[in-house]
Amino acid sequence: MTTPEEYAEYYAVEAALQARGYTRVNFDMNRIKRLLELLGDPHKTFRAVHVTGTNGKTSMARLTESLLRAHGLRTGRFTSPHLDEARERVSVDGEPISPERFVAAFGEVAPLAAMVDAEFDEPLTYFEVMTALAFAAFADTPVDVAVVEVGVGGETDATNVLSAEVAMIGPVGLDHTRWLGETITDIATMKAGIIHKGANLVTAVQDPEAMIPLVERCHAVGASLVAQGRKFEVLDRNLAVGGQALTMQGPSGSVYENVFVPLHGAFQAQNAVMALAATELILGAGQARTLDGDVVAEGFAAATSPGRLERMRTAPTVLIDSAHNELGMKATVAAVSEEFAFTRLVGLIAMSGDKDVRGMIEALRPICDHLVVSQSSVERAMPTATLTRLAHDVFEPEEVSSFPDLADAIEAAVLLAEEGEAAYGGAGVLITGSVYTAGDARKMLAR
Repeated sequence: MTTPEEYAEYYAVEAALQARGYTRVNFDMNRIKRLLELLGDPHKTFRAVHVTGTNGKTSMARLTESLLRAHGLRTGRFTSPHLDEARERVSVDGEPISPERFVAAFGEVAPLAAMVDAEFDEPLTYFEVMTALAFAAFADTPVDVAVVEVGVGGETDATNVLSAEVAMIGPVGLDHTRWLGETITDIATMKAGIIHKGANLVTAVQDPEAMIPLVERCHAVGASLVAQGRKFEVLDRNLAVGGQALTMQGPSGSVYENVFVPLHGAFQAQNAVMALAATELILGAGQARTLDGDVVAEGFAAATSPGRLERMRTAPTVLIDSAHNELGMKATVAAVSEEFAFTRLVGLIAMSGDKDVRGMIEALRPICDHLVVSQSSVERAMPTATLTRLAHDVFEPEEVSSFPDLADAIEAAVLLAEEGEAAYGGAGVLITGSVYTAGDARKMLAR
């Protein structure tokens, strides 16, 4: 049981990390390499699955880790960003490390990080220190295999110190163009950088302009290409209470029938089959291996993905979702349309200013009867007034309400959802727009 004093120490560490600039980025790999060198290269002590893509990274990581754990491996998982507490990013055997352990790991990393800061023109970022902290925690455990999500891009991301034996790349679309490039080809080329010599690339179905750089990278480094639609696939998909039942074929050729996955949407079915492919390859040491169907079912049934079409309340139904770009929002809209029979749905959005905000709002238009606009706590959040003006370009003015305070916005959205006949059932609220919005709303609704 964590004491109040231990939690105070933990929150002081969170503040020290935040002081490095929560959203500051730097793609110079020399600093993270130097920090890990001083730590004794902890990332070389475990096997790794490295996950990137424009959407679905966290869900793919969580599904893969759950499957590997079900097969008896001790697992680490590193994902970002977090919804509530920083320690959520660093999990061992499916659970975030304790506040005490987080503090201890930071105590190991912090003095060495200060040395690296002094050696370079710019100090280490929040994400770089978190990456080192995670790898140190995994080495100290120790874990058998770590499933590690890329922060931004791939080739120049701090996590790419790993030479992972399995690289997973979900669908590639336009996002983070400020850093990754203006075209799908540019972005795919950056993400392809996580494919290392002799590795297996597990890739989702890609547009041709994304697939070409991935194939070229595999040829250049002698990696094996394991592509959805050619070597593994979702063969059948049916809705089920609390999720979906899937029949999937892995790259081994084996078919796993009627496997329950407690996540919503076709995009989560794709994430699941990606996780299955990666697990077959890890357990087969690079060669796809047939798995025990009962263990596969156990692993998937235990998987969770908080903040991804997560039902927080009923009557009315309140869903939160972390969609943060147009591609992700379209996937969310398709899942809501398919799996929820709302008679009235109110959307609540708060978004970052560096996204295709109009495209995301347009994606919501077909399913939302009303739109509530607000603002998340992250520093790059788009101001409510600016977001409201953009919403008026898509929705009629009377269909848009604005509340800068997110708690007020949630209360208003619930009341708006229950107007008219929807008060007797079928009312829903969808809170979305960014991971930060989902995290803020999740904390408020949990309270």
